[in-house]
Amino acid sequence: MAESTTISNTENLMKYMDLDQKGYCMAEYIWIDGMNGVRSKTKTLDKPCKDVKELSEWNFDGSSCGQAPGGNSDVYLRPVAIYPDPFRRGDNILVLCECWDHDGTPNKFNYRHEAARLMNANSKQEAWFGLEQEYTLLGLDGRPYGWPKGGFPAPQGPYYCGVGTGKVYCRDIVEAHYKACLYAGIKISGINAEVMPGQWEFQVGPCEGIELGDHLWMARELLHRVAEEFGVIITFAPKPIPGDWNGAGLHTNVSTADMRKDNGLKVIESMMGKLEKRHVEHMEVYGEGNAERMTGQHETASMDKFSWGIADRGASVRIPRQCAAAGKGYFEDRRPASNADPYRITGMMMETMFGGLPDEKMAK
Repeated sequence: MAESTTISNTENLMKYMDLDQKGYCMAEYIWIDGMNGVRSKTKTLDKPCKDVKELSEWNFDGSSCGQAPGGNSDVYLRPVAIYPDPFRRGDNILVLCECWDHDGTPNKFNYRHEAARLMNANSKQEAWFGLEQEYTLLGLDGRPYGWPKGGFPAPQGPYYCGVGTGKVYCRDIVEAHYKACLYAGIKISGINAEVMPGQWEFQVGPCEGIELGDHLWMARELLHRVAEEFGVIITFAPKPIPGDWNGAGLHTNVSTADMRKDNGLKVIESMMGKLEKRHVEHMEVYGEGNAERMTGQHETASMDKFSWGIADRGASVRIPRQCAAAGKGYFEDRRPASNADPYRITGMMMETMFGGLPDEKMAK
């Protein structure tokens, strides 16, 4: 892609601007807005920061981000995690933040706070999560990148994990994102081209507890930042193209200490009953527009009915064949849409498996 020269030009410019020698560094404060997207702004620090506790709170105009009314728009940013900045080398950092209102309560779009409480309350369960984030790359015309103008590519078949011209598109963006995540310390575990041309997937995890949501949101932010350099749009829409094309999901892999022990398969199977009872509640937080994707076709289950099976990619929840054979391991919830909030997914999963927070824990 011709746009790839933008990155090299930016790198050439930045290497002549060594702020480390001046003692300054930049902190990119990142938060989740009211439209399920990411926002950020930069603060200058007079010295490098190695611990998130050293960072001060900040604020922003919540009315411009769908998070507060205009008459009382200040929303506060509380840093919760830091990562090396792959775009500004040196001591510069990325800062993941929670959003809080002026009265000291979590902003209504701060789903991390409650998820973290659930994780902490059930920390003895040693819950591991791994999420498979599918996404689609779009050109400025809103069509999947690489698709012929005014038409469609050949039917699905050669694109999944494909190699070669006409089978995959934008590999340079995908590779740049992969490397950016690794530099930042994101627990990205792999990438692959997906079934629909112009669609890709990256995997994050396994991570324990709240770390999974943190790392996935940061990976999403880095993906948008990389795509900026190429003039390409990233969409997490679960059904970006109607018709006989695969949608995009956020398959969620779940494992606890008991599931990983011998005879853990019995624990996994016991969780299926719990998930079935709360199917409707899960679907309510599993992403916008998911009904367009979950039609029972294109490797999805029905939106309205819970099902599970071994090695069944058409079920709501799949137990991998190797886990069934070993009698322990994990299960894969295939219901979440690609645009779902990982904090809501993992928080709901913990609540369903182990119950909500007791009142006395909520008061702390």
